[in-house]
Amino acid sequence: MRLSTVDEPLGAGFDTIIDVRAPSEFAEDHLPGAINLPVLDDAERARVGTIYKQVSPFDARKIGAALVAKNAARHIEGPLAAMPGGWRPLVYCWRGGQRSGSFATILRQIGWRVELVEGGYKAWRGLVVAAVAAPVVPRVVVLDGNTGSAKTEILLAAQGLGAQVLDLEGLANHRGSIFGARPGGQPSQKAFERELALALGGFDPGRPVLVEAESSKIGAINLPKGIWAAICAAPRVQIAAPLAARAEYLARAYGDVAGDRAELARLIDKLRPFQPAEAVERWLGWGAAGALTPLAGELMALHYDPRYAKHRARHGGAAVEIAAPSLAPEAVAGLARAVIAAAERLVS
Repeated sequence: MRLSTVDEPLGAGFDTIIDVRAPSEFAEDHLPGAINLPVLDDAERARVGTIYKQVSPFDARKIGAALVAKNAARHIEGPLAAMPGGWRPLVYCWRGGQRSGSFATILRQIGWRVELVEGGYKAWRGLVVAAVAAPVVPRVVVLDGNTGSAKTEILLAAQGLGAQVLDLEGLANHRGSIFGARPGGQPSQKAFERELALALGGFDPGRPVLVEAESSKIGAINLPKGIWAAICAAPRVQIAAPLAARAEYLARAYGDVAGDRAELARLIDKLRPFQPAEAVERWLGWGAAGALTPLAGELMALHYDPRYAKHRARHGGAAVEIAAPSLAPEAVAGLARAVIAAAERLVS
């Protein structure tokens, strides 16, 4: 099967998408919806590769064939044992070569209607790279605002109201600051780009797409150049909230970080290269005492707000400003509606 779009495997009517690569390859990235049934595990793959280089390709193929047959038998007797005669799987490996071809041959002998991904994962990955590198949907509108302006919460509320939203922090599983780590850690760069490509492919190009103002890096994830360029060039809707409201919001939103006092202290300590020692010591004291609101207020006033101002001076043009005197949960829906209306005016 020759693929032409990133999401094509999901809509092609296959019962199961099977990645036969080693577990480490699968963990880094895989086709959407795929399961991993490796015909060579990581150690076996390394062993066959070593024999190929140090002994001969023939010996490597012979040992590899035996291992593939053994692992295929294990999968057939295990996770595939209950599959009916009409079961239709899509199988792939790195380049659509020996691993997937060998496994597909065995499955076909049973009578299952197997198809292979032409070019394997490598060909599909090329579609992902093209999707995230190409110019983004032209109607991007950036939701801007200083740290603590509840931008992510407003975006998600707008999505719930029917707006098109590209949640980059959600895809990266990170809130985009020193304090931004989330449970479960971040996906690999390739897995992030897979989910980004799928999200971009689902948008209606005739409607605005809201995206939060970001730097070119979210935690350990780099934004593709096309996305970053679109964010820098897009019109902006800016949430203008007073420092006190933002401090209260951050104290609430980052309760998970504040709950681990040792981790909070470790993160605050990372600010020493950027801030005076007395300020960092004061913040450490507030963190240890659980005084989150004054801590958040000073972090924004002395550290984050000045950096946001420099960033806007480099990348941000004129913006539609939305006043947000309150960022309490009950105010978020109204702000989301105002953002949607402003975005529609900007791209009309």
